Amino acid sequence: MIMDISTLALVFWGLLGVAVFMYALLDGYDLGVGMLLSGTEAERDRMVASIGPFWDANETWLVLAVGILLIAFPSAHSVILRELYLPALALLVGLILRGVSFDFRAKAISPLRPLWDHCFRIGSALAALAQGYMLGRFVAGFESGLLAQAFAMLSALCVAAAYLYIGSAWLIMKTEGAILQRALRWLRLSGALTLLGLVFISAFNLVVRPEVAERWLEGYAMVLLVLLPLLGMGCLWFVESALAVLQITPECHKSSRKPFIGVVGLFLLAFIALGYSYFPYVIPGKMLAVDAASHGASLQFILWGVVIVLPMIIVYTVFSYRVFWGKSEDLRYY
Repeated sequence: MIMDISTLALVFWGLLGVAVFMYALLDGYDLGVGMLLSGTEAERDRMVASIGPFWDANETWLVLAVGILLIAFPSAHSVILRELYLPALALLVGLILRGVSFDFRAKAISPLRPLWDHCFRIGSALAALAQGYMLGRFVAGFESGLLAQAFAMLSALCVAAAYLYIGSAWLIMKTEGAILQRALRWLRLSGALTLLGLVFISAFNLVVRPEVAERWLEGYAMVLLVLLPLLGMGCLWFVESALAVLQITPECHKSSRKPFIGVVGLFLLAFIALGYSYFPYVIPGKMLAVDAASHGASLQFILWGVVIVLPMIIVYTVFSYRVFWGKSEDLRYY
C-alpha cells in the first residue's frame, strides 16, 4: 500500500511517540531503582536483582526512538541534537556509568562494591535529570531566556521524581521484607512530588503557550480536559487503595502489583496529554512532522524495517517479563 507523505509523517510521529513512551516507562522504573539503591549489601543485591534481567533491554526503546528520529525526521534531529548536545552527552555519561558499575558490582568479587553502588546511583540520577532537562527544553520549543531555563531545570526534578515514583512501585511488586516497607514510604513521597510536577507542567503549558491553551479549551477538547484528570484521579485512588492493604498485609502479592499498574496508567495519561498538546509538531511550535520528514520513498522503505523490528522488540519484551515474573530472586553471575 502506497501512502502519501503526510500520512507517512503522521505514522512515524506515532511510532516515535510509542518508542519514547515505552523507554520512559521501562527504563524509568530501573533508573528509579538505581537512584533508590540503599540498605545493607544483601538488600542492595536484591534491588539490583529486581532489574537485572531487564535494565539493558529496556534501553532498546531509546535506540529505536533515536533511530526513528534520525531516519524519519532528519531536519528535526539536527535541530534537537544541536540544542540538546550537552544534556544528551550527560545522559550518555550517566548510562555508561550505570552499565560499567552494574557489571563490576554484579559480576566481580571486589572490595570496591560500595564504590560501584555509588556510581550506579550517580549514573541513574544523572540520566534521569538529563532526560527531564531535555524534555523541558523540548516542550519550551528550545526558547532561550531565564524562564525557559528555569522551566527545564524544574522539569528535570519532576521527571526524576516520576522515575522514583515508578521505581518505588516496581520494588513493591518485586521485593519483600524491609525493602518493600521502605518502598511503601518512598512511593508516598515521590508520588506527592510527581503530582506537583504534573500540575506545574500542565499549568505552565496552558499559561505560557497560548496555542496549547487554545487547543485544550475549544470544542470537544474540553471533554478531554475533564476526562484525563478524572482518569488520573482514578489511577491515584487505585494506588492508594493498594497501599492501604499493603500497610496491613505486606505479603499480599495481588495488591503488590496494583501500585505499579496505577503508576503506568498515570504515565500513559501524561503522555497522551503531551502528545495532544503538540500534535502534529515534531518540535513544538516550530516544525511540523510533515515538514521535517524524509522523502516519501525513503519513509515507505523504512516503514518495512520498522514493521519487522518493532514486533520483535515487543515479543522479546513480553517474553522476558513473563519468564522473570514474580518476586525477584538472587542474581548471580559467578
